[in-house]
Amino acid sequence: MSGVPLVTGATGFAGSHLLDQLVQSSAVEAWAHRGGRAVEERRDDPRVRWHAVDLLDPDAVRAALAGINPSVIYHCAGVADVHASWRSPARALRVNAVGTQHLLDAARDLGLSCPVIVTSSALVYRPSIQPITEGDPIAPSSPYGVSKLAQEMVAAQSYTNVVIARAFNHAGPRQDPTYVTSAFARQVAEIEAGGREPVLSVGNLDSFRDITDVRDTVRAYRLLASHGRPDRPYNVCSGRAYRVGDLLAILLGRARATVRVAPDPARMRPHDNPRVVGNPNRIAADTGWRAEIPIERTLTDLLDYWRAALDPAQPRPA
Repeated sequence: MSGVPLVTGATGFAGSHLLDQLVQSSAVEAWAHRGGRAVEERRDDPRVRWHAVDLLDPDAVRAALAGINPSVIYHCAGVADVHASWRSPARALRVNAVGTQHLLDAARDLGLSCPVIVTSSALVYRPSIQPITEGDPIAPSSPYGVSKLAQEMVAAQSYTNVVIARAFNHAGPRQDPTYVTSAFARQVAEIEAGGREPVLSVGNLDSFRDITDVRDTVRAYRLLASHGRPDRPYNVCSGRAYRVGDLLAILLGRARATVRVAPDPARMRPHDNPRVVGNPNRIAADTGWRAEIPIERTLTDLLDYWRAALDPAQPRPA
């Protein structure tokens, strides 16, 4: 294949949803880490060519990229677990920054000029309770945020046609249960299936988070590939902050069992920003993108995903 999109991290949360959208109109080159498996629904899809590529092996990256000539590179691969980054900050820095360096060095050395969408994070910003714009101070407060800032800096120095997408929280089917909405949905599904006591453990329900459906998030990446400017980063966010307790209430309203909520001290964070919300005006002005999928649909699809994961006889949501 040549002249088709390349998705790194194609088995991951955002990467797999991006793959779903891209195959509707194009063949796709899909990279996963060694030992990674093809997304089940795309395992035998003739429109997808899978490659196992270790981004920390520069020779392997160059060899894999040399035979592709992509029309665009969506760089979704990387360490995404904020909490795990505290346990292994060096790994987050290696994968997110050094892995990106290897990819973009190879692209430059091979003479590529296609756009590269680097998926960064809102956690590069200084914590604030006000709507965050792209011009607000940069001051990450976690090893993960530091690794994403290093990724951005490496990208800017390595390749000319890079567009930075600073994603805020996103949710939906396939999300790892270490994230709050997915943790809630999985527990509800387990209670419905009789796999746990009817008690849902929660942390702080009074924080507010800007959450976008993952399918809207990856649609933003696609629009940035054609309309984004390399000289400016873009917030990918809804512009609306949802109270975590209200998100839980939506899920409980869809539960097929009676569920009791119980605070769990282990789920409380010692330093939890009470409100995180982004300003999406720049991406709206440059690409026309806005978040469209209602949070109620996001949570319903997420709950149905976990129900299907526990009961394979149920249909899986997209």
